Amino acid sequence: MIRETGAPNQTVVDYFLLEGLLYTAEHPRLFFLLFLLIYSITVTGNLLILITVGSDPHLCSPMYHFLGHLSLLDACLSTVTAPKAMAGLLTLDGKAISLQGCAVQLYCFHFLASAECFLYTAMAYDRYLAICRPLRYPLAMNRRRCAGLAGMTWTAGAVHSALHTGLTFRLLYCGPRRIAYFFCDIPPVLKLACADTTINELVMLASIGIVAAGCLILIVISYAFIAAAVLRIRTAAGRKRAFSTCTSHLTVVLLYYLPPVCIYLQPRSSGAGVGAPAVFYTIVTPMLNPFIYTLRNAEVKQALRRLLGQGARDCPAGSPLR
Repeated sequence: MIRETGAPNQTVVDYFLLEGLLYTAEHPRLFFLLFLLIYSITVTGNLLILITVGSDPHLCSPMYHFLGHLSLLDACLSTVTAPKAMAGLLTLDGKAISLQGCAVQLYCFHFLASAECFLYTAMAYDRYLAICRPLRYPLAMNRRRCAGLAGMTWTAGAVHSALHTGLTFRLLYCGPRRIAYFFCDIPPVLKLACADTTINELVMLASIGIVAAGCLILIVISYAFIAAAVLRIRTAAGRKRAFSTCTSHLTVVLLYYLPPVCIYLQPRSSGAGVGAPAVFYTIVTPMLNPFIYTLRNAEVKQALRRLLGQGARDCPAGSPLR
């Protein structure tokens, strides 16, 4: 499992061992069942939302188009981390991951997480146009523009992840192989490198910081304009309807942004204990998103009833976005 290099007394690690989460070793089967339940709900819920949005003609607006992309990202993001974490709870072999497998997991994770970050920004822009520029909205957010924004989120996520994966695995890993985490992420992997990681950490802080902070600033600006526009609505019913289409998005944005701040702003403090925030936004939040959107959205609930054959009520006339 360890390969000799040309340099004397130096070896290259071919695999790592994922130590998992703090306290899970005491009751591994219990945590396995818990993670299995969460993962099953996550995949089922997000795929159900994706099928509903894709098949129901009443949910053809840009907001639901972006919601479909979010559901796909959430299902994939949870799949990248949860199954490997569950395997590590059952057997020692389940904790092992090859160097190439670690690189693939790290790339997929940051690809999906970055794309989701950009997608939240696109969703905020969509809400801004729908509420603050209702007359321009059909033209400004037409089908082509909507598809272009969605495609840009996936492309930007792929490029952003490729940068970090390339920088992380250009380093030599020749010593310790135990990753104090439940999946391959940049901070815990860099701690095992047999080289100076200062440049990697600076690039990580600058790149991820700029991307996350930039997206968050754009979201905050969008919702500042939205709040001002909603407060100008004269009727209480109109204000409630406008706020209801935005609070779901704001809720998932907060759930998504807060945990990574605890991780990537302190790259040297990674460890099994720091994995708790990561569990929240990689496993728990993807499970919560379908409930957050369906419980607060009458149109999605009606579409689910139609899909499941529990009702056939039509959506209200007019756009559900305004």
